[in-house]
Amino acid sequence: MATRLPKSARHVAIIPNPQPTCKYRIIALDPTIKDRDGKVLTAVIEIPNEQLMPGPRGYRVQVVDYDATNRVLYKAAPYRGEDLEKKVAHPETDRAFHARSTYAIVMSVLARFERALGRRVPWSFAGHQITIAPHAFLDLNAFYSQGDRAIFFGYYPDTQRMVFTCLSHDVVAHETTHALVDGLRPGYLRPSSADQAAFHEAFGDIVALLSVLSLREIVSVGLDRGKSLSKELVDAKDVTEDALKNSLLLGLADQVGEAMYGVRGMSLRRSINIAPSPALKDTDEYQESHRRGELLVAAVLGTFLKVWLGRIVLYGDLGRGKVSRVGVVDAAIETAEHLLNMCIRALDYCPPTDLVFGDFLSAMLTADFEMHRDDSRYGYRKSLIDGFKSFGFQPAATSKNQPEPGLWGSPDENETENKGLIYNRTHFESMQHDKDEIFRFLWENRDALKVETRAYTNVGSVDPCYRVSSDGFVLHETVATYSQQVRLQASDLDQFGLKKPRGMPGDQDLTIYGGGALIFDEAGRLKYHVRNRIGTHARQNQRLEYLWKTGAFNTKMSFSAMHLESILRGQPTLEADLEDDHIGD
Repeated sequence: MATRLPKSARHVAIIPNPQPTCKYRIIALDPTIKDRDGKVLTAVIEIPNEQLMPGPRGYRVQVVDYDATNRVLYKAAPYRGEDLEKKVAHPETDRAFHARSTYAIVMSVLARFERALGRRVPWSFAGHQITIAPHAFLDLNAFYSQGDRAIFFGYYPDTQRMVFTCLSHDVVAHETTHALVDGLRPGYLRPSSADQAAFHEAFGDIVALLSVLSLREIVSVGLDRGKSLSKELVDAKDVTEDALKNSLLLGLADQVGEAMYGVRGMSLRRSINIAPSPALKDTDEYQESHRRGELLVAAVLGTFLKVWLGRIVLYGDLGRGKVSRVGVVDAAIETAEHLLNMCIRALDYCPPTDLVFGDFLSAMLTADFEMHRDDSRYGYRKSLIDGFKSFGFQPAATSKNQPEPGLWGSPDENETENKGLIYNRTHFESMQHDKDEIFRFLWENRDALKVETRAYTNVGSVDPCYRVSSDGFVLHETVATYSQQVRLQASDLDQFGLKKPRGMPGDQDLTIYGGGALIFDEAGRLKYHVRNRIGTHARQNQRLEYLWKTGAFNTKMSFSAMHLESILRGQPTLEADLEDDHIGD
């Protein structure tokens, strides 16, 4: 006899499992870039699938089309499956397409971070959804605001057309990166050094540029602006180092740059064209955050270009000065994807406070080594070291016993104070998610790990990560971060082995910071302890000198102030006068 369902269950619809991803059509770069038919170049990308509400509004991202300048709330863009990949006649003026494209780019950047890190990535604020306003105000600006839990995109009338910053793939990816890094490393907004002040901007540019270089459509057109009559071949002269440096592929925000400067083909920033020199980082010009950030971008893009050109050479000249377009495009996409994953994964291997570019370099090298032990084929890690060295930056790691230069050392390597860690009084299962359990591990091992007991210590995050390495095996790690701080007066700095900057009064109120990232293996053993200590630490003295010299004490680090300084110095920026909790470019 058949079992009779309860009445309450008879009308429940059986819905098949949805596909994990879906395809969206987006603006490939910006509306100035045309395809071979003279239409705005678009691309189709895959993002995580979900049941959306009109807007689109999903579980992590919700588009609210409110224009604060005109005080207009536009009707939410309908969510219809047949619209997602559809080409529209005029994407540059279609508001519904603006909403869908912006949503999809934000989600694609979020998905890239989550795939690279092997876990869900939180926003920096208390809440699950970030709000996206694609037409927020009349101005050539775009910014992320932690306080508003939102990213705002402006619009501006150029001489020939309306420029929508939400239609710049670079700008959307850049601002989304601000929001994600703010959630992963909130300590990077604290005044510390010229490098840390520049890192947010530089990392946003790197993610934006490498994300675009991962799109087949834009790389193919960007090689020669579509002028070649052949879809299969490209002129060898268009893939030389000089040609690629000046192509649309390696410039940031072309349409916004054109509108800002009034010069056709002028990108907002083109860091790749900075001539490498170790002396640049010490000049006054490159102490400003945007300019200094360009040095980091130039080092990473230089690595991308070096590896890409090396792979192009492998394809060889096909005769009459032609090379395979498919081969060149594939090489660009694979190189960009690899470097982008290196950069994102590196965040887990960075100290949570007082970051310098050398830390980021060692973090990239170590993160990539954990995933791909053999780097001999394309030489990403060696190229990175060479690229950073050309601008005067060296890896922060100095271990002599690692298989490659620049890698972080294991906790018990060359550091007798870290030997004999106590594990038997903590529980690894709990350490994969419980902050209290991580704090107990720190406390039990406070002497071995040199945790400053006079400081206030707080475990900020505990995240289990699952990543697939190049040999096909799952790399299981747990990443935990902790921060420390001490409030004191300048006259008490010597208690921590630190020096008072010259001219600083003894009653100057100060807060000194420290902290670290703990990376545990699948068995719960500590693999890496990447830290910046509070006391007897050269970097603390450098931080105090920098903050005293720049007058940053007793002020909150504000990206709006940084951008205002940038405007006064005549440097390119997308920001105007923003509130203190606004971050942007």
